Amino acid sequence: MTSRSLIKNLSAQADGPVSVSGWVETVRDQKKVQFVVLRDETGDVQLVNPRAAAPVDADGNPVADAAPDTISDTISHLAQGSFVTVTGELKHDERVKLGGIEIKVASLTVHSMADPETPIKADSSVDKRMDWRFLDLRLPKNQLIFRVQTTLEHALRCYWVEHEFVEVHTPKLMGSPSESNAELFKLDYFDTVAYLAQSPQFYKQMAQAAGFGGIFEIGPAFRADPSFTARHATEFISVDTEISWIDSHEDVMILQENLLVAALTAVKKKHGDEIKEHFGVDVVVPSTPFPRIPLLEAKRIIAERGYEVPRDDDDMDPEGERQISAYVREEFGHEFVFLTDYPASIRAFYHMRSTDDPSLTKSYDLIWNGIEITTGAQREHRLDVLEAQAREKGLDPEQLSFYLDFFRYGMPPHGGFGMGLSRVTMLLLHLTTLRDATFLFRGPNRLTP
Repeated sequence: MTSRSLIKNLSAQADGPVSVSGWVETVRDQKKVQFVVLRDETGDVQLVNPRAAAPVDADGNPVADAAPDTISDTISHLAQGSFVTVTGELKHDERVKLGGIEIKVASLTVHSMADPETPIKADSSVDKRMDWRFLDLRLPKNQLIFRVQTTLEHALRCYWVEHEFVEVHTPKLMGSPSESNAELFKLDYFDTVAYLAQSPQFYKQMAQAAGFGGIFEIGPAFRADPSFTARHATEFISVDTEISWIDSHEDVMILQENLLVAALTAVKKKHGDEIKEHFGVDVVVPSTPFPRIPLLEAKRIIAERGYEVPRDDDDMDPEGERQISAYVREEFGHEFVFLTDYPASIRAFYHMRSTDDPSLTKSYDLIWNGIEITTGAQREHRLDVLEAQAREKGLDPEQLSFYLDFFRYGMPPHGGFGMGLSRVTMLLLHLTTLRDATFLFRGPNRLTP
C-alpha cells in the first residue's frame, strides 16, 4: 500500500504512484472529465478523473448490464468537506494552475461524507463562525494563525531555556484571590470555595522565594470581566515570566524586548511569506531598545496632538494608546513603546513604589500598534511594606497569609510580566478580533463549543 503523502511535499516528488488524504474543497463535474480540489493540513492539490466511455456492443448500442463507472459516480456525489483518500499517478504539468501538479485518480475511498449544506460561508458573522469553529478552522488562512502561534511560543521557550529559566505549571484553583476580589470566578470546592486564578502572579513570586531564579509559564488564566470588546476574553492563555536579583523594572523591560525580538525573528523566518500572502502584513522585527515614555509625559504628548485622556482616569485609555503609538511610529519608526511610572492608585498592591515619588510605581505597560499587551513591574519584596500596601488597597493581610508567608524567610528583589498570547497573535497578524486568534473563544456569552 502506498503511504500517505502530505500535499506540501508533492512538488518535490517524482512522477508516479502517490496516495493523499484530505477534505474535498471543490468538484467540477464535466461531461468527459472531473476535477476535484483536495485539501489537507498542508495545502491543496488538483485531482483529475477522466470519465470512462460508456461501453457499447458491436452495433454501437449501450451495454445494458455494463459495470457502472464507480469512481465517477462517487465524485459526482461528493459534498464540500467530505474526507477521502485517493491513490493515483502524480504528474508535474506547468499548465496546472494549482501548484503545477495534479493526480490522476486510480482509486478513491470516502471515509466520511459531509452534509451538502455548509452552515457557514465566507461572509458569515464572527459569532456564526465561532458556532462552527471546526469548519472555520479548516481554512488555510485560519490554520496559519495557529502555526504562527506555535512558532511564537516555541521561540519564547527556546529563549528561556537557553538562558536557564525554569518552566513551572502553577495551579488554577486557588483558595484566595490572586490579585483582588474583582473579576473573580468563584466556585464550590467540596465543603469550601475556590477561585479560578486570574494570573499565576503569587506562584511566580513563590518560585523566587524558593530560589528558582528565572521562571516562565504559558498557561490559562481567568477573568470574570463582562467586557464585549474585540480584545478581551474570560479565559485566555497568559505568557508569564519572573526573574530575581533585578535593580529595577528596567531589567524586566530588557528581558521582554529580547523575548519579543527572538519570537518575531522566528515567525518572520518561518512564516513571513505566508503571512504576507494571507494577511498582507510584513512582520517587523523591532530594534532595541524600545522607546520608553513616562505615563504623564505620554499624556502631555497626545494632548499636544489634540486628544486628552479623561481627567478622572489615571490610566491611559484606548484612544490614548492609539495616539501615543502613532507618535512613536512617526518619531521613532517603532511599533512598540513602554509607558512607565504608573500611579500606585491603579497598580496592584505588590508593585514596588518609586523611591523618588511613592505615588508612582516601578511598573510599565507595553503598547504594540496602539494596544496594550503587557503589564510588568518590579515587585515589592519587603514584607512590612507589602503588608502596608495591601491594607492601602483595602485587602486584609490575613486573607493573603499564604502569599505573605513567601516573604518571611528571605526574598530577593524580583520582577516580571504577563501578556496574553491571543492578543499578541492578533496584533502580529493585524486581526480585527481576539476571537480569530483563539482556538476556542470564551467570553461573557460564550461557553460553546
